[in-house]
Formats: sequence, C-alpha cells, structure tokens
Amino acid sequence: MLVSLLPFLAFAIVASATPGPNNLMVFSAAATHGLRATIPLILGIALGFGVLVAVVGSGLAGPLTRYPPLYTALRLLGAAWLLFLAWKIARAGSKSLPTKAASRAPMGFWGGSAFQWVNPKAWILALATTAIYTVPGHNLYAQVCSLALIFVLISVPCVGMWAILGLGVSRLLESPARLRFFNLLMGVLLAASVIPVIWDR
Repeated sequence: MLVSLLPFLAFAIVASATPGPNNLMVFSAAATHGLRATIPLILGIALGFGVLVAVVGSGLAGPLTRYPPLYTALRLLGAAWLLFLAWKIARAGSKSLPTKAASRAPMGFWGGSAFQWVNPKAWILALATTAIYTVPGHNLYAQVCSLALIFVLISVPCVGMWAILGLGVSRLLESPARLRFFNLLMGVLLAASVIPVIWDR
C-alpha cells in the first residue's frame, strides 16, 4: 500500500510546492501582511483544494469530461478571475504602510478556500488526481477522500514554505517605492500564470 502511494505523494508535493496562483498569493500576502495574517489563507487553500478533489473525484469529473465546452468555460472563467485579481494586486497602493500586526491578508480562510473553485490549476490537478490515482473496481469515494486528505496534509507545509519565503522578502519592502514595485511584480507574475491555461486548449 505504501509503495502504491509513493507516486501520488511525489505528485502531491510537486503540485503543491511549484509556483502557481495559490503560492503567489501566499508569497505576496506574507511579504506585505506578515506570517500570522497569512496562516488563515494557507489553511483555506489546503482545505478548499482537498474539498475540490473530493467533489471532482466523487462525480463532477464525469460531466466535465463528457462536455468539453463546459470545462473550457470553467477554465476561461477562472483565467478571467485570476487576471482581475492580478490587476488588483498590481494596483495595490502604498500610500500608508500598515504595521503587519494590524493588517490582514486580502484573502482569509474562506477566501482562500473559495478561490480553489475558480483556480484553473486547482481544477486541472483535481481532474488529474481522479483520472490517474484512483483504481477501478475499488470504492471510489473512499479513494478520493483519502487522496483529498493527503493533499490537505501536504499542501499546508508546501504552501506555507512560500509564506516563509515571502516573510524573508518583507524586510526589503519598507519603502513605498519598493512595495509598489513588489505589488506590480506579483500582479504580473500572477497574470503570467494564466498563460498556460489559455494556451493549452
């Protein structure tokens, strides 16, 4: 059983730790608002993605694969939302720099959780998890719930690593000019993460 889980564990670690909309948001939030304010976002992302994997694996994958236009529409909707979010981050001002103790990350627990439903990368990973790592002939619900739980447990430290990286950058953002540049850079990077979603048709 352990041997059969090893490929999925490797997949989950790589999927959770590599750059993407979730990790870029966490990185930016930790750099500008501090680690404590970012923890609810990290937990929301992990739990929200786990729920998405469970729901997709339990039956939503079928309609999406049978009706490709529905899946395409979902991807484009998610891409549009990411571009809007990137625009808001890029335009985030720095006229007054709030102390990290008093500031809150723009997305909390519920925002991070709900974001998974419009995150194209999350949908692609959830569909891949269901298609590749479930075994026909066995209890599908038990399998997807187990895979979802593993993803939740792995996502917290992997996504949290990006918060630690963002916290290390925070010392460089004490001037308004640097903060403006950082917000612009994060917005551009988040927008760039949409390109594979639009390009891969």
